[in-house]
Amino acid sequence: MKSQAKTTILPAPSSDFAARVDAIDWTEASRDLDAQGCAVLKGLLSPDECRGLAALYPDDTRFRSRVVMGRHGFGRGEYKYFSYPLPDPIAQLRPALYAQLRDVANRWNEAMGIDIRYPQGHEEFLRRCHAAGQTRPTPLLLQYGESDYNCLHQDLYGEHVFPLQVAFLLSEPGRDFTGGEFVLTEQRPRMQSRPEVVPLAQGDAVAFAVHHRPVQGTRGFYRVNLRHGVSRIRSGHRHTLGVIFHDAK
Repeated sequence: MKSQAKTTILPAPSSDFAARVDAIDWTEASRDLDAQGCAVLKGLLSPDECRGLAALYPDDTRFRSRVVMGRHGFGRGEYKYFSYPLPDPIAQLRPALYAQLRDVANRWNEAMGIDIRYPQGHEEFLRRCHAAGQTRPTPLLLQYGESDYNCLHQDLYGEHVFPLQVAFLLSEPGRDFTGGEFVLTEQRPRMQSRPEVVPLAQGDAVAFAVHHRPVQGTRGFYRVNLRHGVSRIRSGHRHTLGVIFHDAK
């Protein structure tokens, strides 16, 4: 049965979320993305905003579908995909983050010999997705309890894929949960996988590669393959907001 409860997120000025995104040191973030395939974006959401977003989870009227990970071999825990229209914070953050990540995405594709280039605005990119039948929104809210985890994976939903995405930690480590670290693995040709554990505080976000990224070698750039997941929750509950820029079929 769908919940009828409505949860109000504390309001922010119409440009506030975009202004916070613009205030990030994107030169440093781009360097981190090039070097590690991920970059921490600190303090993009306040504790009240984190709690407000996490509190949306029981309200099924906000979402288009629910996935129980254990039923599909994805791990343990569950998540829900938002429906359009997106909650205002997500609707503001998605195009603002895209605008900052677009140049990295285009530079990566050029280095990897991929002809695809991403347009100036997120709305134009979504029109490209929708024309190909990718019309379902992909921002999602994830919920984990004790002993839950998310297997290493890639969020690929169709022909059109934006090569970076962003995850926000909505819960407070050490108070709301223990364990549950965000993990990336990188597979380079003829080498074993390299893990990267990304420490996050409540309200922090991590931008990271969805699938491939370029790495400079002695003979030019080559592609490495990345996957991401979440380690086992040792106690408590953890909520995460995932912002994916391409829509799904």
